[in-house]
Amino acid sequence: MLLRVRKLPGECEIGPIHIEVKVRNRDSNETFSANFLVDTGSTDSMIPARELKRIRIEPTGKKMYEVATGELQQFDFAYAEVSYLDETLTSRVIFGPDNTDPILGATALYSMGIVVDPVNQTLKKVGLSLK
Repeated sequence: MLLRVRKLPGECEIGPIHIEVKVRNRDSNETFSANFLVDTGSTDSMIPARELKRIRIEPTGKKMYEVATGELQQFDFAYAEVSYLDETLTSRVIFGPDNTDPILGATALYSMGIVVDPVNQTLKKVGLSLK
């Protein structure tokens, strides 16, 4: 849904990678869990707005993003606790359309030292392979 990086000649193409992610409201401890699409072309993570509102996360600001069509769109954002692969961090999350699939963006991915291994189509922690 967010910015897609164009494939350069010689780059390999990988299929979609999904991972179980839990998002928690740091104030109320309410959570939302789902299978998120790992999207290294997206800066921030996007979650359906209805789910963020359900766990009582309120927007703290607005930011412009380039979506996959190349258009600029403004989205509300907030900060939430994001957990996956037995790690937790506080990250910016975008209030996406209610019908969007949740996306785990590059900031939340790389902040934990996780990279995508395009050859094996897996997530890798620095020095480790996560399958």
